[in-house]
Amino acid sequence: MSEVRIVAEPRTEFGKGAARRTRRAGKVPAVLYGHGTPPQHITLPGHDLMLALKTPNVLLRVEGLANGAELALPKDVQRDPIKGFLEHVDLLLVKRGEKVTVEIPVNVIGDVVSGGRIEQPVIQIAVEAEATHIPEAVDVDVAGLQIGDSVLARDLKLPSGASLTADEETLILQIVDATVATGPAPEEEAEAEAEAGEPAAEAGEGPAAE
Repeated sequence: MSEVRIVAEPRTEFGKGAARRTRRAGKVPAVLYGHGTPPQHITLPGHDLMLALKTPNVLLRVEGLANGAELALPKDVQRDPIKGFLEHVDLLLVKRGEKVTVEIPVNVIGDVVSGGRIEQPVIQIAVEAEATHIPEAVDVDVAGLQIGDSVLARDLKLPSGASLTADEETLILQIVDATVATGPAPEEEAEAEAEAGEPAAEAGEGPAAE
């Protein structure tokens, strides 16, 4: 896992107004913490940070700090819910050789069996790995799986150096019959409609509101 160099600047202004000014300048407010040290409030170049965060669990080499460069992992990334721009980032200090727990994407590869469909309730899985060797993802090959087959967390073939921290019985995906509807059965749907209609009927029996 390669390091991405990014240059930080100290942040001395706080509050919503200061954060808006920082973002207008093309920078992102951030805080760097961990290893029992006081939090360091910094700003990072927005474009460089946006590119770096395209890699899951990217390892950042943060330069420009008072005590020299530090390695860090993004722990909390806040984005504008409408426009998607970066609002704030929390970074966790790490050291070479240190073990960390992170979530990595679960990628599905291979062709699903004819007549089957993949249901994948889990798209990320928690693993422990060395901070400077975090795998980008784990692949699940569905080739050869039949309708009714499933893959649990314990079945994942994790990259070397990574170990599972999630529950081994977690359902990652299953192959279901593509011709079978997954919605509620007609009887259940009718019962739900009947129950939904009962309160309205009861309300109508009472006196009219004044």
